[in-house]
Amino acid sequence: MAHHHTPGHDDDHRQHGHGQHGHDHEHLDWAELAPLLESQAELFTPLYERALTWLAKEVTEPGLVVDAGSGPGVISGLFAETFPGARIVAVDGSEPLLERARARAERLGVADRFDTLTGDMPGVLAELDYPADLLWASRSVHHLGDQGAALAACAERLAPGGTLAVMEGGLPARFLPRDIGFGRPGLQARIDAVEEERFTRMREELPDTVAQVEDWPALLTAAGLHHTRSRTFLLDLPAPVPERARAYVVTSLTRTRDMLGEYLDADDRATLDRLTDPDDPASVHHRPDVFVLAAHTVHAAVRPV
Repeated sequence: MAHHHTPGHDDDHRQHGHGQHGHDHEHLDWAELAPLLESQAELFTPLYERALTWLAKEVTEPGLVVDAGSGPGVISGLFAETFPGARIVAVDGSEPLLERARARAERLGVADRFDTLTGDMPGVLAELDYPADLLWASRSVHHLGDQGAALAACAERLAPGGTLAVMEGGLPARFLPRDIGFGRPGLQARIDAVEEERFTRMREELPDTVAQVEDWPALLTAAGLHHTRSRTFLLDLPAPVPERARAYVVTSLTRTRDMLGEYLDADDRATLDRLTDPDDPASVHHRPDVFVLAAHTVHAAVRPV
């Protein structure tokens, strides 16, 4: 499972910290996608920083922090800054992405306490040298057929009193007003509906997939953990957005047009064509009303001592 949203890559299972990969995620060229994933994760850094600050209130001075499904290591680097005494291990199925994670650790001056582990979740966690005090999985568990078993496997790799934190769920990102002045109002809501269908199909096609109520606190409890808690964090970049946020919106809608166009009606495809055309003054390249609003939820629980 070389997964990565985001869009912790990954901003979500659609714009994921790892781009919008849907059920095609196994076939993506991660080396080619890496710069996009990295820039997207950097854009979401304020959201991740608030999430890590929340976790740090109850996870004090961890010895080992594992970022499971790390992608290019943006969140791994934030963990190194949040917990200056901790050893950080970035785990991912993609070696090109882990190369970027190691380079980031060098730039941050934390390479002496930063390691990587290449392999598929959750089995690769058995290769950790010792149990984790904090194991973080950002939008990676939903790429595994049996999410409950995956959480149980993660829980087994925790030290007594260790915390498992999964970023799953939240709300789809919004970039534009409901009515943009052309096309039918509500374009992004219709894209969301297509994304949900595609995501459901991706889950159905996974090996050994298990249908599960996505009640993450209940799943964490079933994995043998307690003291479950959830919190949602916002990324709120109002118009006018900085150029890197505009670039993210351009990329996201362009990928939507490329990957989902066949599932949308002709009117919505034409709207997306205009929105992504750099020569159209009404495109997201030029519109003054482009914004980024996203919400990601983190669920955490503790292994009993």
